[in-house]
Amino acid sequence: MEFTAQQIADFLGGTTEGNALVKVSNFSKIEEGKPGTLSFLSNPKYSQYLYDTNASIVLINNDFQLERTPKATLIRVEDAYKSLATLMTLVEQTKPKKTGISPLAYVSDSAVIGEDAYIAPFVYIGDDVTIGKNSILHANSCIEDGAILGENVTLFAGVKVYNLCEIGNNCVLHAGVVIGSDGFGFAPLEDGSYKKIPQMGNVVLEDNVEVGANTTIDRATLGSTIVRKGVKLDNLIQIAHNVEIGENTVIASQTGISGSTKVGKQCIIAGQVGMAGHIQIADNTIFGAQAGVASSVKKCGQVFQGSPAIPVSNFQRSSVVHKNLPELQKTVFALQKQIQELENRINSISK
Repeated sequence: MEFTAQQIADFLGGTTEGNALVKVSNFSKIEEGKPGTLSFLSNPKYSQYLYDTNASIVLINNDFQLERTPKATLIRVEDAYKSLATLMTLVEQTKPKKTGISPLAYVSDSAVIGEDAYIAPFVYIGDDVTIGKNSILHANSCIEDGAILGENVTLFAGVKVYNLCEIGNNCVLHAGVVIGSDGFGFAPLEDGSYKKIPQMGNVVLEDNVEVGANTTIDRATLGSTIVRKGVKLDNLIQIAHNVEIGENTVIASQTGISGSTKVGKQCIIAGQVGMAGHIQIADNTIFGAQAGVASSVKKCGQVFQGSPAIPVSNFQRSSVVHKNLPELQKTVFALQKQIQELENRINSISK
């Protein structure tokens, strides 16, 4: 379908600058813009592309100051990035959706499948499983006995949901996600070997959670590992047993959170962060990339960096010292030499 700049501006509550009748039918990056596509500019680093892009329409923020008139028609909005997301979501919702159960899927007779759900070939659905309406299970997904999936859940290829785990409404689990694998629980024995501790809990994902590809969330030893509503997890994240992630927290790739740690609401955790077990993280905490978190954070709204993680202002000052260490070492050696020479002189005089 094609839409004019004016139609898009009216939908977004924005204003047009340029040809309001120009039409688009697709999206493009601003640096790779093509005629008939819509692009956006929200990051000032890409401002140079605005004036020469071949995209027909570009979304920009209301407060963006033009240096010269661009070729494209502009639509000014409050937040270009959010407006782009709104448009892309609208387009995604208009795409036709498959429904029904493939004859190549296995569905237990005791499973309950909601209205307009889609079960792709080679999906396995165990005993007493509940699948909510409008949910989509792509090929090779496996839902084990007693698991519950809410409405409008999407499982991409190869997702594994272990027994008794619960997935809320409007959740998206990308390819290779594992929900409910055993927590890392082993008791050391006198002979140096380890005895496995049965993991008898489950995993609960509340509504509107998205989990990136190949992320794993372990079931609790007892009780539940809980991911609260609105949480967004990137690819390749490890969430250990009995962890709790607070509402609307976002976690980037390759982060690992050890057992029984409680992360607060609306935290931002960057890539490759490691957290020790049995600690608590206050709401609105931010951890920079590769932070090593060894102890609890009790005050809300702080920013940490480094390993072990320290307040970011301290980390920045420490970084300045660290990069100067070679020169500081030379200075220390020089001073040691001078001190030794002075001591030798004093000793020779005293004799």
